[in-house]
Amino acid sequence: MKKSIYVCSECGYEMSGFMGRCPECNSWGTMVEKILELKKTSGVQTSLRKKSSKRLLDVETSNSHRIVTGISEFNRVMGGGMVKDSVTILAAKPGAGKSTLLLQVANELSSMGNKVLYASGEESESQIKARADRIIKNIDSNLWVISDNSMDNVLEKIEEIDPDLVIIDSIQTFILEAFPTSRAGSPTQTMECAYELVKVAKNPDRPRAIFIIGQMTKEDEIAGVRALEHLVDTVLIIEGESGEELRALLSTKNRYGSTGEMGFFNMTEDGIISIDNPSEYFMTHREDNSVISGSCHTVVREGTRPIILEIESLVSQSFTPYPSRIGESLKREQLNTLVSILEQRGGIKLFDKNIVIKTTGGIRLKEQSSNLAVIMSIVSSVFEIAIPNDFVFISDVGLTGELKKVPSLEARLREVDRMGFKKAFVAIGYGRNIQTTNLEIVEYRTLKEVINHIYNEVKISPASKTN
Repeated sequence: MKKSIYVCSECGYEMSGFMGRCPECNSWGTMVEKILELKKTSGVQTSLRKKSSKRLLDVETSNSHRIVTGISEFNRVMGGGMVKDSVTILAAKPGAGKSTLLLQVANELSSMGNKVLYASGEESESQIKARADRIIKNIDSNLWVISDNSMDNVLEKIEEIDPDLVIIDSIQTFILEAFPTSRAGSPTQTMECAYELVKVAKNPDRPRAIFIIGQMTKEDEIAGVRALEHLVDTVLIIEGESGEELRALLSTKNRYGSTGEMGFFNMTEDGIISIDNPSEYFMTHREDNSVISGSCHTVVREGTRPIILEIESLVSQSFTPYPSRIGESLKREQLNTLVSILEQRGGIKLFDKNIVIKTTGGIRLKEQSSNLAVIMSIVSSVFEIAIPNDFVFISDVGLTGELKKVPSLEARLREVDRMGFKKAFVAIGYGRNIQTTNLEIVEYRTLKEVINHIYNEVKISPASKTN
């Protein structure tokens, strides 16, 4: 039995009757007739009809086998490695390193005895080989490549080669012959190709891990319909400017691991290199342990991992009625709030001062736990008093000037202790039961008490500096 429906070639909207304009995206002349064979429904629907319901108590749990690569930061973001029957989409701006990273992952896995198929609809096989020669020392024989934008041909090669991992670069360049009226990159082609890949990955008789590279729009969103992100198991985003070496791999969705996990990489001529110790990377290493005013350390959490950051501030005299407030690593409203707290509760006047804040490495300060460190870096800069390099500040600061608790304080302090810091400043009542090896935990109630402690530490009176 056949059924006729009309599908918009722009947005994929379906309706039973014809209209000149799509009611979803308001495009004219995009409704295309599509004949459906009711007996040949999609594989997902067919499998659902064949399966019977079960009591949840009777369902057997299966621990999906993970494929672990030699790239530690990649494994962390994936939740410990790739799950065999999973589908992951990786998106980033052009030039961020999507293809480079997955080509390195492909060779890592192939060298471990896994068959890998790299299918590209954008580059020729010689272009892929040229990149591989540049970033890979020894190309393994288990790594296969195909340059074709036909998803039908790719599915045939999957059956022929029987790979453990399939990489699709990129999903917006592939088409299925069953939809000749839809162009490559249209919502219909993108979603139908993704459905076929999901069926291949979730095959219970032969599960496979599949990586899909996705293009991004100018609004930094994955190109295509939103349903693509709901369909896959994991969504990864590479953040980083094309002119900088630092790259951050962020997990915004992960059915097999922690959402929000972040890994750090260096983009070099030899490929992407994993930064296995971010805390060390994001601190400035100065010779003879010298200290400079305006520098202060804190601990932030990226995913489940604490990372030590160095916050730098520059305070200068303003010769205009409206001094500048520039926060390269935090929102301007947040910076203005912290400056107001410092003026009112710390007693330091900044109405005629320009203030610039940034972090080493450019990581954005998204947590309130860094507020005390931001304020103390400003204090250090305005009085030109260097805070010792082995001090760290981990606390939120309220509008009353009181120090507030932060989540996961014990994990943050253990990371600080591991990196050799000597003194950590936290809110009173939250650090006394935490055991550390060499770290002294200093508890205070208010911002004013912390400022006075720092002045006493360097043997300088605040009054003598402000006059």
